[in-house]
Amino acid sequence: MNKLYNKLSKEISEYFNDKYDISLTLFDFQLTRKEFDGDVTLVIFPILKYIKANPQILSKEIGEYLINSSSIISSYNVINGFLNLTISDNFYVDILNEIIHDHNYGLKKIDNNSKTIIVEFSSPNTNKPLHLGHIRNNLLGDSVSKILEANGNKVVKTQIINDRGIHVCKSMLSWKLFGNGETPEKAKIKGDKFVGNFYVLFEKKYKEEINNLIHKGHSMENAKNESPILIEAKKMLSKWEVGDKDVISLWEKMNKWVYQGFDLTYKRLGITFDSNYYESVTYLLGKEIVKKGINKNIFFRKKDGSVWIDLKPEGLDEKLLLRSDGTSVYITQDLGTAVQRFDDNPSLKGMVYTVGNEQDYHFKVLFLILKKLGFIWADSLHHLSYGMVDLPDGKMKSREGNVVDADELIDKMINTAKEISKKLGKIEGLSSLERNNLYDTIGLGALKYYILKVDPKKRILFDPEKSIDFSGNTGPFIQYTYARIRSIIRNSSENFDKPITKPNFNFRETNLIKHLLLFPELIEQSSKLLSPSLIANYLYELVKFFNSFYQNVNILAEKNEQTRKMRIMLTQITARNIKKSCRLLGIKVPEKM
Repeated sequence: MNKLYNKLSKEISEYFNDKYDISLTLFDFQLTRKEFDGDVTLVIFPILKYIKANPQILSKEIGEYLINSSSIISSYNVINGFLNLTISDNFYVDILNEIIHDHNYGLKKIDNNSKTIIVEFSSPNTNKPLHLGHIRNNLLGDSVSKILEANGNKVVKTQIINDRGIHVCKSMLSWKLFGNGETPEKAKIKGDKFVGNFYVLFEKKYKEEINNLIHKGHSMENAKNESPILIEAKKMLSKWEVGDKDVISLWEKMNKWVYQGFDLTYKRLGITFDSNYYESVTYLLGKEIVKKGINKNIFFRKKDGSVWIDLKPEGLDEKLLLRSDGTSVYITQDLGTAVQRFDDNPSLKGMVYTVGNEQDYHFKVLFLILKKLGFIWADSLHHLSYGMVDLPDGKMKSREGNVVDADELIDKMINTAKEISKKLGKIEGLSSLERNNLYDTIGLGALKYYILKVDPKKRILFDPEKSIDFSGNTGPFIQYTYARIRSIIRNSSENFDKPITKPNFNFRETNLIKHLLLFPELIEQSSKLLSPSLIANYLYELVKFFNSFYQNVNILAEKNEQTRKMRIMLTQITARNIKKSCRLLGIKVPEKM
């Protein structure tokens, strides 16, 4: 609606310049509430700061002026200081003639003045496969990256891979003790799943040893610390820290298995990255930063040699940065990673961390420490905090193996799409290859839409069955509408070399046009709030407006040439908008369905 608002602002500004000899350029416009007549509402009260006038009289004067001088306003009404304006058919004609030739409508160009923004997401551990929680993380990060790009930013998609630490050593030791030289290839198991099984096995053995020690009279705390298998894992970590050749060799081999598995899952989800960072490297950078912070008296040492920062004056707490034995903690490597990324990208203007809301406090501390260290860019860091994804029987726990594996979930979604498509007859006339592609498109579209339509801050109770429904607020419903629109377009012979001039509009068409006009503002807003759910909700409303239009008017069979051409034009623009909106959510749309 910005184009409309800009035109109206210019005309209203001329009115105030001519009648009151004052320069006003900023006006408060809103969409007219449904219970009132009109399309756009001018809020009069802010203007009264500059002009002493009765709001009712002033509203009528502006309304009369626009009726007599503007080609885009056909009528008006005044309610309690709000001027409700009805848009004329002339405006709709002009805007449709313009948009039909603009295939990038709503999208901003990336040029030399564009900001560079890093979006971090995924951030997996190399001791287990990706699960449902990772799927929400990946879909959010990927969609936010696309939305930021659509708003004219240069985006660098990156991940920090948690490839070191005691959790990684647990799966390594478990394989060494119980793997008998097995490999993913021999076992015919995906690499990340293969390694994850050994992590689960470690936890099983660890629990058994704890129970045995407790049975022998040890306390729970003592039993946890004295478990032989845990002690061995800690020794392996120490050897890794000093670069033990055999440990490093095993670490590299098992990480390679995991990376191969991750890549297959990312490919299925349509996820790509521009760069990778590894904790095995960045924790060393973090240690150097901590040393500099000590020298600047930003950090302090306690008697046991551990390094801390006191954030109590800022309403937080003391934060550990290095343990007494000199080993790092998570925030140490996060400091190193942040600094390295800005060093690697000199033109960087911001960074978005896509991480669950369980880490809200962590990022408050991280950003504050970076600010205290004097990094000016710390103010441009943002934590995209999101709620967890729950199962019907509770929260996922990877150490117990009680997770929804990402690949198994994707398989389930695609198989469910296949079953429902067959039942509803959505595959008639398609080849075997087209059918399989359609199942993938529907299954993944359902998964992505179901997750992304929810505000990132809210938790999700994931229900695969509800997500694949060909009616209601679902991905398949939107995909089916798109395929229907494409069928209409294929059966049309209209071209738009000549503009439409005087078609007949009804309220269903103007409602659809008004919603299409919201697209540029939607991109700006969703980019500002980092919220794909705004795109999803817009998309659902767009599809509902189109279906109301489609079910109540003739399109191809309309006898009036100008009206038929307008309706086909409107159908074409709607199809583009659906496809662009779906692309921002990472969703494919089928030509046939």
